[in-house]
Amino acid sequence: MCAAPRELARHTAEHSKLLAQRATHTGALPSGAASESASGSGQARVAAAVLASAAAVVTAASTLSGQRNMADVVCEPSAAPSGASGTQTYDGLSFVSHMVAGSVAGTVEHTAMYPVDTIKTRMQALYHPGHSGSVVSRSSIRQMVRGVLQQDGVAGLYRGVGAVAAGAGPAHALHFAVYEAAKEALGGNREGLHPVETATAGCVATVVNDLLMTPVDSVKQRCQLEGSPYRGVLDAARSMLRTEGIGAFFRSYRTTLVMNVPFTAMHFSVYETSKKLLLGNEGGAGSGVGEDEETLQVQLVAGGLAGGCAAAVTNPLDVVKTRLQTADPTKYGSAAVIPTLRQIVREEGMQALWQGLKPRVLFHIPAAAVCWGTYETMKDLLAGSGSGQH
Repeated sequence: MCAAPRELARHTAEHSKLLAQRATHTGALPSGAASESASGSGQARVAAAVLASAAAVVTAASTLSGQRNMADVVCEPSAAPSGASGTQTYDGLSFVSHMVAGSVAGTVEHTAMYPVDTIKTRMQALYHPGHSGSVVSRSSIRQMVRGVLQQDGVAGLYRGVGAVAAGAGPAHALHFAVYEAAKEALGGNREGLHPVETATAGCVATVVNDLLMTPVDSVKQRCQLEGSPYRGVLDAARSMLRTEGIGAFFRSYRTTLVMNVPFTAMHFSVYETSKKLLLGNEGGAGSGVGEDEETLQVQLVAGGLAGGCAAAVTNPLDVVKTRLQTADPTKYGSAAVIPTLRQIVREEGMQALWQGLKPRVLFHIPAAAVCWGTYETMKDLLAGSGSGQH
């Protein structure tokens, strides 16, 4: 069990060094990006530092795992499938198997729900300088969908989907694999309800996931905007790098972490707790009778509930993230969360922070249900033993 998180810690440490090296070379960018060089270097250093911290947390968790009494560990050697190694975690699957399941789940989730995400992004984005909150709220979901279809056709709802298709797989592979490893190490698979342990494991996984998804999300949202000047994903990425520097890809990383850490903490803890409550297994073992009775319906209900609650609570931070990723770099002056949030409220009113709430919740309820349902089903298929009625 400990080998997987330790190996992850080693890789994340190496990744953080590469980010730091990249940050030192931002001065080699074209002259048009000179004003963003310092910002790019700073954002890359932040990303490297946070990732290094995540590696330290995972390593510490794996050390704690080695000190636990074996009776408290859900995945015991005797329960392991034949031929499996000591890297097994939850449900007797290896770290790599969780990566495969997570990759499939993330890709299915993001591509299936992409049109809803496009509508949410357009409702949250800043359309032109000097607009007011009343202008932002001028469009309902129905009007926005009609406008996209009239102007860009069905293809407009999927503009930028290539970036998500390429990035969601690797990002979610690490996300779920790190989550399972950290949850096991922190004791989240023991008997009873453990919302703190599962929330902490989700936060550790989010740091790694967001480091990969923030650049993808930045490119994707540039392509989703109304009247986007980019021909496609590659054109947007090249243009951002040429005119704004590497910092453009990570400008919202701190905001993304500020939003996604509480989002994931609530999401993962509500999901795991809801599953046990729906099964009436809050006092039972993680691999006991309740788990055997777990069905796809339970996973979909628990996933939808978790996704909807987390999305509603963190919507104001999502608005800030969208603005930082899509607005002119000079609009908000810095990538700091609180100053940007205050400026939005000052110029547009409190209602601006709740723009896109409906499509965001409508996105995350089915998205989380699809993601968790796909993930749990893939785990069952990879286990190859029909351990549940997924």
